[in-house]
Amino acid sequence: MKFKYEVVKLASISKISGPVVVAKNIRGAKMYDVVRVGKEKLIGEVIQLKGDKATIQVYEDTTGLRPGEPVYPTGKPLSIQLGPGLLNNMFDGIARPLEYIANESGDFIRRGIEVPTLDMKKKWDFKPTVKKGEKVKAGQIVGKVKETGVIEHKILAPYGVEGKVAEVNDGKMKVGDTAIILESNKRKIGIKLYQEWPVRSARPYLEKMFPNIPLITGQRILDTFFPVAKGGTAAIPGPFGSGKTITQHQLAKWSDADIIVYIGCGERGNEMTEVLEEFPRLKDPKTGKPLMERTSLIANTSNMPVAAREASVYTGITIAEYYRDQGYDVALMADSTSRWAEAMREISSRLEEMPGEEGYPAYLASKLAAFYERAGRVKALSEKEGSVSVIGAVSPPGGDFSEPVTQNTLRITKVFWALDSSLAYRRHFPAINWLTSYSLYETYLIDYFKKVASEFPELKRRAMEILQKEAELREIVQLVGPDALPEDEKLILETAKAIREDYLQQNAFHDVDSYCGLDKQYQMLKTILHFHEEAGKALKRGIKVNKIARMPVMERIARMKYDANLVKNAENIRKEIDKQLSKLSEVV
Repeated sequence: MKFKYEVVKLASISKISGPVVVAKNIRGAKMYDVVRVGKEKLIGEVIQLKGDKATIQVYEDTTGLRPGEPVYPTGKPLSIQLGPGLLNNMFDGIARPLEYIANESGDFIRRGIEVPTLDMKKKWDFKPTVKKGEKVKAGQIVGKVKETGVIEHKILAPYGVEGKVAEVNDGKMKVGDTAIILESNKRKIGIKLYQEWPVRSARPYLEKMFPNIPLITGQRILDTFFPVAKGGTAAIPGPFGSGKTITQHQLAKWSDADIIVYIGCGERGNEMTEVLEEFPRLKDPKTGKPLMERTSLIANTSNMPVAAREASVYTGITIAEYYRDQGYDVALMADSTSRWAEAMREISSRLEEMPGEEGYPAYLASKLAAFYERAGRVKALSEKEGSVSVIGAVSPPGGDFSEPVTQNTLRITKVFWALDSSLAYRRHFPAINWLTSYSLYETYLIDYFKKVASEFPELKRRAMEILQKEAELREIVQLVGPDALPEDEKLILETAKAIREDYLQQNAFHDVDSYCGLDKQYQMLKTILHFHEEAGKALKRGIKVNKIARMPVMERIARMKYDANLVKNAENIRKEIDKQLSKLSEVV
């Protein structure tokens, strides 16, 4: 009797096209499974399956790969380790720590290098928050670790794990050590200081909450006219040199988020180098300690493989969700999503998929939506309230906002901060156009701003009306000149100039003006509009606008932004306005 033996063929490379590799004889693989490609075991991800053939996008340079080299399936999706050590750290697009890579392979990332996200040797001081015999459910906080000088890291029970506490360990331990042992159905389950999570899957929560708390940024044009809610989404499209990166740096430095996740997605190498060098030097204005102690940086520059760029945004949002589940407010900066979309376009073309508008894949809109939809203020499984606010920079070619990435982003996000190159050329920063920008959170946040001052929303409305009226008058001025306008319209131009130059312009590099709290914003706006109202009354008494504009107090109005004690001094400025207008009336 003869037995037939089936020869099992090993998976191997059959085709190579840039970062896209086709493997044959790959059985049992699933979509988005991680595989190791070639003799150097490069990291890749399955993105298409046809019979026993799998199309793989490789996260590393494929130069030198040959057909016939082996492919090793792992059976797991692209996942990252979540635990102590994510903060005060810099990673590449697939969450490999850059410092560790540099120590292992020098200045350039060696292909096939396998590095854990977290330092597996470092010991942390674990303090349990559960006792023996206590019931633990998925997502519950079971202990704490002092991750940095400003952030206490909460250790969470992994999703799908629950039971009764059988054993509790405490003291110094590594992230791979078992901290808590649970017993469920006579089976023991160990909880370590870290857990793994597939980056393309959103982390679960109990309830999504109403976006009625603003993310205070300290930037007047954003907080006053176009606020974003905690858990909200915002887009900053703008041409080269208009200030996208500086705006995001300001948001990272000054916003009232607890944790900052910054994704440098496809940006120029020298620009990302500036970020990597500058962030560790920045001092946190809240604590006086380095800002990096509550920041996680993900760097994937334009010369790095495009596949890893596509993965970097998912890596960042997963880290953000993890800290949200601990009860923190997280602000995620993605700079820029245009480069991410370009990576998708390149991969799509190599897969020979049907191109959509401007060559982008047909699923561009759904991919962008899936990313931004992971933002939100939620009640987590830990019963804590946390939020992830996503601010995405968009780099439209030539500043054309009608291109697909910008248009699809604007359909999804609720805040549009439109950077304007003409404002940047005039050295007006932040160069955000107040006539084309908008915020759909405005109505949700009115009650919050009323708590700052009951008349704050009304002042904001009146100021915007003056700016809009100025835009209409500017066309007339260009035709007939300002002298042809009636006095009341000349006053509108004067007030609008004060709003633009003294309120909306903000110096990111000035010690006082870099950040402006809501109380100061209210007092500044109130003072400018008080001037407008009282000057309007003076016009009726026969005083000309050119005399009003030359009052000495105008210098004090112009310098309000640099006054660290303006909240106390604003009333004196308003009294000075009244006094000097009264003097002008006496002369008349």
